[in-house]
Amino acid sequence: MFEGWLAFPFFGWGMMLLWLLVFLVVGILVYRDANRRGMNGLLWFVLVILPMVGLIFLILYLVLREPGGVQPVPVGDTAMDVLRQRYARGEIDEEEFRKRKEELERRD
Repeated sequence: MFEGWLAFPFFGWGMMLLWLLVFLVVGILVYRDANRRGMNGLLWFVLVILPMVGLIFLILYLVLREPGGVQPVPVGDTAMDVLRQRYARGEIDEEEFRKRKEELERRD
């Protein structure tokens, strides 16, 4: 039925290359998403692009992935803020506060 040059894109090497490209694009998207969520992106990339079982691992990834992206650091929860709060509550004395403050300032 499909013979000649017109059948080439639908069967054979052309279709195989098209599917390979689709698997690679999906794998790259999964890799980026997994890295953003703090998961092992390379592992999920390899599992998703495996022939025949890649679709199963893609579904597993979508089910098992961590909800949301990387959590932003709350404003005001820096080490210096925690140190000031501990000093204000009386958990540390002035000498300890100054010592730790100098150490934190040296790190920056």
